[in-house]
Amino acid sequence: MKIASWNVNSVKVRMPHLLDFLKSAQPDVLCLQEIKCPADDFPRLEVQALGYRVECIGQRAYNGVALISKEPPRDLVCGLPGADDDEQARYIEASFSGGTGEDVRVGSLYLPNGNPIGTDKFTYKIAWMGRLIGHAQELLRREVPFVLAGDYNICPGDEDVYDPVAFRDDALCQPESRARYRALLYLGLTDAYRVFHREPHKYTFWDYQAGRWNRDEGLRIDHLLLSPQAADRIAACDIDKSPRGKDRASDHTPIWCELAV
Repeated sequence: MKIASWNVNSVKVRMPHLLDFLKSAQPDVLCLQEIKCPADDFPRLEVQALGYRVECIGQRAYNGVALISKEPPRDLVCGLPGADDDEQARYIEASFSGGTGEDVRVGSLYLPNGNPIGTDKFTYKIAWMGRLIGHAQELLRREVPFVLAGDYNICPGDEDVYDPVAFRDDALCQPESRARYRALLYLGLTDAYRVFHREPHKYTFWDYQAGRWNRDEGLRIDHLLLSPQAADRIAACDIDKSPRGKDRASDHTPIWCELAV
């Protein structure tokens, strides 16, 4: 079962790249972030023509998450539990069997950026992460395999950012942000990429400004966190840099993992 995650930074702008990725990578489930359109405006027909289904929640011009899958999703959850008044479209989750007969819960998440620190945006980020920790605890109590995939807007360590000094005051690298990311790991979740790749300075995001892509000055902020039951089945994980090198690319690139049958 192949599960991928990609912040596309506008699904309408990135549709040719999205279709190319679906054709070449053939994920069973693709988690999208920042689709930047209401659910009714998602360009479904092009995706469905490749044999995929789409479930999403969105907002006009910003946020928005989606699950694109080969099989119908089951037990769909729209919105991160814990705050009924949160109107930002940042979380969607469903179950998939992937042909294995055993369901895997997959969540696509777009964690708040939180900048600038010292503002309500950072407070919202930290509170959102607290809710995510609580939801992960509930999923763990159910003892089912699950993958929480998406743009976490967190560099877990200095090895995940090209210039730690320059990012010292950025919300992505704050001790409070990193502590809550570690709290997810301390629950028993596994950073899938680090199972196979220990080398530093491998990235999933390169800013459009100042030639960051050409100089490989990036951030590792897109992550796949696996429950113990899913981690026991992990067979591969990697970052696919090829979409980032295309014209009119998203500033993020896909990350994927495979779970053995």
